[in-house]
Amino acid sequence: MLGIHDLALFVLSGLLLNMMPGPDSLLIMLRSGSQGWRAGSVAALGIGTGTMVHVLAAALGLSALLSASAELFTVIKLMGALYLVYLGGSLLWQGSGSPAVREPAMRLPVLSYGRIFRQGLLTNVLNPKVALFFLAFVPQFIAPDAPQKALAFIVLGCIFNFNGMIWCHLLAFSTAYASRKVALPGWLGRWLNRLMGGLFVGLGIKLAVE
Repeated sequence: MLGIHDLALFVLSGLLLNMMPGPDSLLIMLRSGSQGWRAGSVAALGIGTGTMVHVLAAALGLSALLSASAELFTVIKLMGALYLVYLGGSLLWQGSGSPAVREPAMRLPVLSYGRIFRQGLLTNVLNPKVALFFLAFVPQFIAPDAPQKALAFIVLGCIFNFNGMIWCHLLAFSTAYASRKVALPGWLGRWLNRLMGGLFVGLGIKLAVE
């Protein structure tokens, strides 16, 4: 059908790739832990929307342009890196606030669902490595003589994204559940915020220098 082959292997590989830790998973855990599973779910939906942007761009050939233009790739990469550093810096600033005796762990400013959605969207869209991943990964499961390669690409991208949303929502629910059940002292919560912020900054620097 549509020239797609080895679909079971594609689904398994996609699930394993979605489970790899990265800025998307980190953002979902952060929002779920600080604002509940609904916030984590909204962040996941923003990430999923960003994934579909990359899928459609790759199917239309825009990602091929990105991989061919070093200047364009660098600009988008630096934009994504700066955004990750910005998110990390915000967390570090929160973690350096004045200590409280019984401050709950992972206390962050409550954001609107719209802003959380945009965070997830931008974290994914501004990462050009996602676009190049789709160009390298998905075509391996499309036959060279497929009659409608673009449509096959979009179908596989939707399958990949659907599986990713299952994993992201499991991550959101489990993180929110754990944050309710485990009461951490305030000092530990502040250090967790600093750790999360440092990870985001580190991911941004890594993206910029790769």
